[in-house]
Amino acid sequence: MLEFLKSIEPHIETLMQEVLGARIDSERNRDLRRNIVLRFLSQLLADDERARLYGLPASCRVRENTKILNPEKLVCGEHVWIGENAFIDASGGLEIGDHSTVGVGVFVWTHTSVLANLMQANHPGGAQVIRRSTRIGTGCYIVGHAVLNPGVTVGDGAIVLPMSCVSHDVPAGDIVAGSPAKSVGQVTEAFKQRLREELAVQRSGPT
Repeated sequence: MLEFLKSIEPHIETLMQEVLGARIDSERNRDLRRNIVLRFLSQLLADDERARLYGLPASCRVRENTKILNPEKLVCGEHVWIGENAFIDASGGLEIGDHSTVGVGVFVWTHTSVLANLMQANHPGGAQVIRRSTRIGTGCYIVGHAVLNPGVTVGDGAIVLPMSCVSHDVPAGDIVAGSPAKSVGQVTEAFKQRLREELAVQRSGPT
């Protein structure tokens, strides 16, 4: 790394001029640039500090490289954990209930620009963007690299397994998987008891 830095040092001024020369001064770009800098600097924070920066409750945690779009439209409960590299779009309205996890690399969407593409009107400003409120209930577990499409509701205590694409509402206590996500089980008392027993064995240590 040191050798790399030494190699580019003579060219830094030229590179900076190229970067600055590409800037377009507009209200939109100034707002975007502020968000880019804020996200970049937030990497210096711990996960609870980053949650505070986004205005989430003190009991929440947000891991590195997560992007929250329009955090002012996110209604977030207590004890929420958001994993690394998650993309949380709250532009259309998003609610996350208490004690829920949004895993590593999860994409949560509340808007779609598909109409702009179909109408060949994909211009800055989002005049053709459709927004749909999305909800994640309490006690939900959204496992990494799942996608929640705009307008869906994930019911209380539901589990979304890895690599799932949720296009329809998930009933409370359902376990879904696949693309499109379909029910593969239920969070029953027996299911939770098996997890408690597994945890008890782990905590008891080697026999």
